Amino acid sequence: MTQLLQARQNIITREMRQVAKDEGLDPEYIRSRIAEGKIIIPVNKKRKATTVCGIGVGLKTKVNANIGTSADYADIATELEKLQVLEEAGADAVMDLSTGGDLRVIRKKIIERATITVGSVPIYEAAVKAVQRKQSIVDMTAKDMLDAIQLHCEDGVDFITVHCGATKGVLKHLKENKRICGVVSRGGTFLVEWMIHKGLENPLYEHYDDILAIAREYDVTMSLGDALRPGALADAFDRAQVYELNVLAELAQRALEAGVQVMVEGPGHVPLNQITAQVQLQKELCKGVPFYVLGPIVTDVAPGYDHITSAIGGAIAASAGADILCYVTPTEHLSLPSPADVRSGVMAARIAAHAADIAKGVKSAWEWDKKMSQFRKKRDWNGQFNTCIDPLVARSIRDKGRPQNEEVCSMCAEYCVFKISDKT
Repeated sequence: MTQLLQARQNIITREMRQVAKDEGLDPEYIRSRIAEGKIIIPVNKKRKATTVCGIGVGLKTKVNANIGTSADYADIATELEKLQVLEEAGADAVMDLSTGGDLRVIRKKIIERATITVGSVPIYEAAVKAVQRKQSIVDMTAKDMLDAIQLHCEDGVDFITVHCGATKGVLKHLKENKRICGVVSRGGTFLVEWMIHKGLENPLYEHYDDILAIAREYDVTMSLGDALRPGALADAFDRAQVYELNVLAELAQRALEAGVQVMVEGPGHVPLNQITAQVQLQKELCKGVPFYVLGPIVTDVAPGYDHITSAIGGAIAASAGADILCYVTPTEHLSLPSPADVRSGVMAARIAAHAADIAKGVKSAWEWDKKMSQFRKKRDWNGQFNTCIDPLVARSIRDKGRPQNEEVCSMCAEYCVFKISDKT
């Protein structure tokens, strides 16, 4: 049985107990919210993960990091290095988005090495295999797509992104309301081009019950991808995006009825003033299922700094109710990220997630900040380094600007406000 079906039978699983312990909550709270579909624990039955990750209402905001090869850079060793880096940086989940090299070997290596939750996007493999057969992406068949989903679940991924909501109805709105950047989801683009070329409905929508059956067999969580997420601020909140969200809301409820854990993915490039409304709309339409946001990026003019633009948007989205943030690295829109870029992306997203948890009233988040402030007041440097979100960077900065007086920092030196107040 899936975690969801067990929760509905009042069974508290080992995974539910672990999440409860990690979050400082009653296991019964975790069980009851899973039964409602408002918390998920993505964990494939075939995979013995070292840790599991609870995502949803009342829990700390989680962070996902994407890695994976491309046709230009298919070095598995580099991707495994990124995996190690992102785990050390504190990511809660990792997605393999590989499109270059032997995809199954790469995926299995990542699953084998990862100690955290692992996700994937099976449509990528179906598309790559079509190209390898000297065909076009639009020559994929429905069977190719379903076979890829089956393969990924068999290999042990904990959650899969499936773009089931990009229906012919969505395409009608996309055609009538021209976007600046069109469809920017890679998986969504594959399917949209397939549908336009074939003149047929999205196979992932038509065969949704078959996909649910596969997911239920392995207890793989469905991550309903937003194929029509905006790739430019000017495209945000248009009819195509909102239409697709309504389809995803329907599909999310069908997943819950089938006993399959589910979350819904969200935008994208979104102006600051729209973020809260978008999150609230998703939560309302989807009846509280976990929301997984990709950024959101709040301005289009900062390539090289999109880990910052997405952290700004992510903090607002999570404080409004989003449950898991997908990191964005400084190389977004520019190149494949290096291990250092991966680390920067994870840290930026973690800071955003933590800031949101303070706004949400997560007790452990408040306690963490209070502890840090106490060490700062005492000028207890080791205490600060051991408590802060990134000890490595904090220590290196202090070492570079070492003051003459070890009690203080080189910014204020003898005029340190805490040192002065010690005397009064």
